[in-house]
Amino acid sequence: QNFSLIDFNRSGVPLVEVVTEPDFETAEQVTEYLQKLQQIVRYLDVSNADMEKGDMRLEPNISLSSITTDKGQLTTDNLPKYKVEVKNINSFRFVARAIDEEIKRQTEILDRGETPEQETRGWDEKKNTTVSQRSKEEAHDYRYFPEPDIPPIVFSDTQITEIRRQIPEMPDDRRKRFLKEYSLTEYDVEILARDVSTANYFEQAVRDGKKHNVAPKQIANYIINKKPDVRKTVPAELVELILSTQQTTKADSEELKKAIEQVFLENPRAVEDYKAGKTQVLGFIIGKVRALLPPNSSSEGIRELVEQTLK
Repeated sequence: QNFSLIDFNRSGVPLVEVVTEPDFETAEQVTEYLQKLQQIVRYLDVSNADMEKGDMRLEPNISLSSITTDKGQLTTDNLPKYKVEVKNINSFRFVARAIDEEIKRQTEILDRGETPEQETRGWDEKKNTTVSQRSKEEAHDYRYFPEPDIPPIVFSDTQITEIRRQIPEMPDDRRKRFLKEYSLTEYDVEILARDVSTANYFEQAVRDGKKHNVAPKQIANYIINKKPDVRKTVPAELVELILSTQQTTKADSEELKKAIEQVFLENPRAVEDYKAGKTQVLGFIIGKVRALLPPNSSSEGIRELVEQTLK
């Protein structure tokens, strides 16, 4: 062949590589950090950070200290001279599994009095284990050198202040504001603020709902429990759905009262038995009431209303 092929797949696409200090001791801590990082990147609109599309990759470096605590557990108080990097993982679940597998593998090596090889490994999701890819060089072997076309960049205090001014509301700040401003629960806020598009959608629905006296809690409940497709249902339509649901519930309540009255009239013996202490007849009464309700009507609160009426 007299030609070469060049893949311009990511030509012109900037790469952001985030490197942390060795501050993590468990796979759970790493996963929590990575999820938070993905959330911040999305809030900043830097990237979709969609791992299925290759927008984000996870590459943990794992090394264990041979120093033990009183409980006999390996610690990372003193970092060893080796590290193992697991490359190109595309899910939080797999990164947790890879870390746990490496902890197990390296512990077995250290327990034999040996030192794990410094290397790059990959994750084999079918075998649920890490596999060796290549030996990892020391830093000087990577031949790092300053980029001659990019001089050192110095930002003034004014520029830094302006950059900070442009940063949008971050997830933690939004959660705090949702709790205070909308009187929601921690559970509600965690779900609504988890994704920036959902958080924005919720707030627009709150603004639209205010005109119709629809409370933020009602909107939060509908989004969380009904899980509407926010791509197809604009916030104003969501408010209309909530209002129509309220009207339907009210109609169901009226139908329920009529059904209970009819059952009581047609089954006076059952009513007398209940009032005489035979509470097991309540199931019979409730069944009769359900039979009189339309198939698609709400049956919420039947037991409570029947018991109240029987008093």
